[in-house]
Amino acid sequence: MIVLLDNGHGGIVNNQYQTPGKRKDWGDKGVVYEGEFNRAIVNGIIQELTFLNIPYVNIAPEYWDVRLETRVKRANKYPASKCFYLSIHSNAGGGKGSEFFTSPGDTKSDKIATIFGEEYKKEFPNQKLRTDFSDGDLDKERRFYVLTRTKMPAVLTENFFMDNFEEYKNFLMTAEGRQRIINFHVKAIVKTMVEVFKEPAPNNFML
Repeated sequence: MIVLLDNGHGGIVNNQYQTPGKRKDWGDKGVVYEGEFNRAIVNGIIQELTFLNIPYVNIAPEYWDVRLETRVKRANKYPASKCFYLSIHSNAGGGKGSEFFTSPGDTKSDKIATIFGEEYKKEFPNQKLRTDFSDGDLDKERRFYVLTRTKMPAVLTENFFMDNFEEYKNFLMTAEGRQRIINFHVKAIVKTMVEVFKEPAPNNFML
């Protein structure tokens, strides 16, 4: 199994954020740039996958905002049966908690998203899991470009809300909070490796 990691939006280059919007300025309490957060989480996942010897590809290693078409084109070069696509984001819009998206329909992506939701609740049992069980599973379904144009299963994770001050303060902008977000993603990746791709777990990892 190969994990195709996609850090959404652009990062910071020469102290300039590369994506208009996609940030929350809390004044003297700080500012969160979604693209910086996304890259921090992906980089943490990469470190853990390296330790576990799990193959991965960083789909958008650049710090500028790589076009969605480019991200999908890069991903689709890899064998669909041996990969899944994981897009990392943080949310906005006045809500709270985290949620997991797949494309419409009953696909392998749904099972993977359910694994991510379960691991999130284990790591954050007191935080909201935003779900849609109308089709029998916890993921929300949307026609996001990276979910519908990739050939392999694809899941997009929305990790807490930038415009929720408690989540900003406790999870998005602390080393401990970010590490916990990394941790549940890595555990979900290993569980996906075992339960969906039917490969053995790394010897140095306990499920």
